[in-house]
Parts: sequence; C-alpha cells; structure tokens
Amino acid sequence: MIHEQAIIEEGAKIGKNVTIGPWTYISKDVVIGDNCHISSHVVINGPTRIGKGNRIFQFASIGEDCQDLKYAGEPTELVIGDNNTFRECCTIHRGTIQDQGLTAIGSNNLFMAYTHVAHDCMVGDHCIMANNASIAGHVHLGDYAILGGMSGIHQFCHIGAHSFVAANSLVVKDVPPYIMASGDGAKPFGLNSEGLKRRGFNGEVISSIKKAYRILYRQKLTIDEALDKINNELPESSELQVFIDFIKSSNRGIIR
Repeated sequence: MIHEQAIIEEGAKIGKNVTIGPWTYISKDVVIGDNCHISSHVVINGPTRIGKGNRIFQFASIGEDCQDLKYAGEPTELVIGDNNTFRECCTIHRGTIQDQGLTAIGSNNLFMAYTHVAHDCMVGDHCIMANNASIAGHVHLGDYAILGGMSGIHQFCHIGAHSFVAANSLVVKDVPPYIMASGDGAKPFGLNSEGLKRRGFNGEVISSIKKAYRILYRQKLTIDEALDKINNELPESSELQVFIDFIKSSNRGIIR
C-alpha cells in the first residue's frame, strides 16, 4: 500500500507489495525492490537502489548527498541489498568520485536508531550497528561485524569479519577479523569466541585462531614476525587465512 500523502517523483521504480507511509519522499532516481516496508516521514534520494524485503523506519534519510566538502554534486550511488532493517533516524549517504562513487550495503543487516553510514562505505552482510554508532567515509565493515552503541570508526578504517567493537569505543586503526576491541583509541581485548561459536565455527578452528591471537598480541613480536610464526606453527585453514590476509593488506595498521 502506498499512502496517498507519500510523494514519489516520476521515474522512481517501486516493486511489488511495497508499503510506503504518509509524508515519505522518494526521488526520481530511486529503485525499490519487492516486499519493502517504508514508514512515514522517510526521505530516499538517489541514485539509490534498494533490494527486496528491507524495512525503513520513520525519519530515516537514505541516499542523501554526502557531507564531504569536496563533493560538488557529481552523480554517485547507494546500493542496498536485501532484508536490511534501518531504524529511526538512520542516515546513509551516497559515495564520492574520490573513491568508487558508491556506498554499498549488503544484506540482513541491522542499523539501529541514529546510526550513520558515511560516503563510500562498504558494509557486508549480517552486521549490526547499535544505537548512535557511526562509520566515517571509506570505512569497510566485514560480514557479521558488530559495532556497539555510540562507537565511532575513523575514516578509511577496515573492521574485519566477526569482530566486535564495544560501546563508546573510538577506532582509529583496522580491527582484524574475530577480535573484540574497546576503548578510546580502541585496543584488542581478546577473541570474539562466543560469536564464532554461534556462527558455527568448530572448536579446532577457534583454538587455532586463539593461538594466532596470542602470537600476534601476547608475544611482543613485530607484525611480520608474528605472521611468520603463525604461518609456520599453525595448521592451514580458510578461516585463519582470512585473519592473515587482512593483516597483510592493512593500510592504516591494525589495533595493538
């Protein structure tokens, strides 16, 4: 059902079985997939493509121009996958030409009230951003990552898959996969073991990742020394390789 007081510009494409509440505005360059529910007082600007089964609550702003002062109205895009939930007053901005011109959000994510995803961010699948969590421009958020309430991620940081950032934390360097981080200038505080168990990681893999964590963070080695020791002493696995590859590819450096 599309409410008669919703404003939908000519050119917008709305899928099947979509609900749009009163006083919601949808611009001409927006595509909305089937079975989406959009509450009242939502603004969706484009170019924006939204997949199927998404829920957008009141006063959210989706696909707006970014807040980067270099942005001069160039055509950029926001792409959102399926089955995401955007709670009240979320703000999700499009990309800039200084990057790929794209902000991309995967599927099955939860963005709680007042969360902010800035320009050029890449968000994976099954992520949770708790109330007032914010990620600055060009941040990458891996699958199943969780950001606690009021946490902030500095621009260009990468947050690894299955990691957990505690409430009120400020992250200024990359957080490797599987790690719990906390603090102002976040530090590592162990492995997200409980999260890994819930997602089906077997005991042998978790034990191997724990050993890699101890080598990296407890043995006072350089990063190169730690990686060499991990490669030489621990059994190979795809899960451990994700950890190693993330650290090798980090541009900002990892939290330590």
